[in-house]
Amino acid sequence: MSIGFPRKKLTDVVFFQEGPGLRKWQWTDTGMKVINVTNLLGNEAYTVDTTNTDKYISLVEFEAKYKHFEVNNGDLVVASSGNTYGKVGRITERNLPLMMNTSVIRFRSIEQSELDDRYLFCFLRSNDFRGQVDSFVTGGAQPNFGPTHLKKMDIPVPEISIQKKIGSIIVAYDDLIENNRRRIQLLEESARLLYKEWFVQLRFPGHEHVKIVDGVPEGWAHLTVGTLLGKIKRKGKVKKDDYKADGVLACVDQSKEFIGGYIDSTELAIVDELPILVFGDHTRVVKYIDFPFAPGADGTQLLIPKSNEIPRVFFYFLIAGINLANAFYARHFKFLKATEVLVPKKELMRLFEDSVSTNMNQISLLREQNKKLSKARDILLPRLMNGTLTV
Repeated sequence: MSIGFPRKKLTDVVFFQEGPGLRKWQWTDTGMKVINVTNLLGNEAYTVDTTNTDKYISLVEFEAKYKHFEVNNGDLVVASSGNTYGKVGRITERNLPLMMNTSVIRFRSIEQSELDDRYLFCFLRSNDFRGQVDSFVTGGAQPNFGPTHLKKMDIPVPEISIQKKIGSIIVAYDDLIENNRRRIQLLEESARLLYKEWFVQLRFPGHEHVKIVDGVPEGWAHLTVGTLLGKIKRKGKVKKDDYKADGVLACVDQSKEFIGGYIDSTELAIVDELPILVFGDHTRVVKYIDFPFAPGADGTQLLIPKSNEIPRVFFYFLIAGINLANAFYARHFKFLKATEVLVPKKELMRLFEDSVSTNMNQISLLREQNKKLSKARDILLPRLMNGTLTV
């Protein structure tokens, strides 16, 4: 609860709307994208990721029935059901056009002169809001909350000048984190394009002078991924229910978030054989992990090459470049192991690793910087929201 800020009913100052409850038979391959809880990453940047969504409805149906569920730039969205309830995201131009489904509630202030949207964004991420949501959550196996509960909630409403200061401080951290996140994406994409140029399009250094034998450069080999994999001794797995928001050891799992959570114990830490690839058996997500971590539970596969002749950075882009989309919802690891890949000479693999090492080092530095920024922001947020830190 805030110390000195007056409170108002949420409905007096905030507009909120739940999605329409679309059914499976309404999904199409193209049309209007639909946001659901899986698109709210809940990461340090509060990112909404709709780049790989598979949820659409036809534009004809959208225009006829669901136009009023379209989200706008700047809308704030909160997951309202499942184990991810309470995750918050901010819609940007990159997400649009987009509409909402029943598992997502969108928010915006009714009047900016009374409630600043950036301050509202802070409130939706606060312990205050989360505590009120937790008190209303219903359904043990599938926890959820909705407009009925929101109508019973309230919000601290300081003077608009204070709201704007709080919002500007916290969102400044958000913007720095998001900027770093985009730089990470660009650095990785640059390395990925070089991999594609060298090893898919076969325009590697000196390719003009290399003999082609049976359709591949001389000395290269077609091998299945399974024959390339080494073994890693696990110390155990961490269940998602045991994750903490902060701790001494990062937990890495198959989710879209690079870090799933943290634990305080180091007993399960993977410290040898780094860097290691984490592959999502269900999600197909591939992560390059070069720091001690604890692996997540079901579906988290740990990959290393069995031969030291295959550099880890090359191995990462090799695995990340495999398309398993046609495997549908299944245990994808078996399909990954059966996939045939082209393995070049070791000298060329090492040249590639040397060529992208600056990118990978910069990515590690930016991730560490984001961790520090998010920690500093998350320390500030409750103190600003409850009035113990004046602005």
